[in-house]
Amino acid sequence: MSTRINLFQRVPDLIKALSDASQASHHSGLDSTLKNLVDIRTSQLNGCAFCLDMHIKQARILGERELRLHHVAIWRESPLFTAKEKAALALTEALTRPGAEGVSDAIYDAAREHFDEVALSELAFAISIINTWNRLMIVSQTAPGALDKAYGLDRANLE
Repeated sequence: MSTRINLFQRVPDLIKALSDASQASHHSGLDSTLKNLVDIRTSQLNGCAFCLDMHIKQARILGERELRLHHVAIWRESPLFTAKEKAALALTEALTRPGAEGVSDAIYDAAREHFDEVALSELAFAISIINTWNRLMIVSQTAPGALDKAYGLDRANLE
């Protein structure tokens, strides 16, 4: 196996710009619980082990229930998510893996029932940002848990 590049070392200005966008998204009006669900589902869909590990730990630290974390993969069938969360997760899937039609009117309309224009814009940016992080961590093959101590994720007490 070849050694992958460390993007944090090689392009720190680009990483900082993306980190700044992440922080701006984090400080937007989106609820942190909703944002965590979006980050987890996106990371599941993209197969990003590093990000999935990180966002599950963040969610646990912020008090997310363990069963809901297990149900993110089956959110459509699960009774544990609100209609608003389900609309956000549907949009997450549509933006993460867009089909030929892009985001269908049905998915967009369902999201508009729960999010005003600003919140929907913030949600679209949050989904786009985590997709970018996923792709960068996939190409660099950053190991799950590699930055736990630096990010304070060791407080999750998950092994």
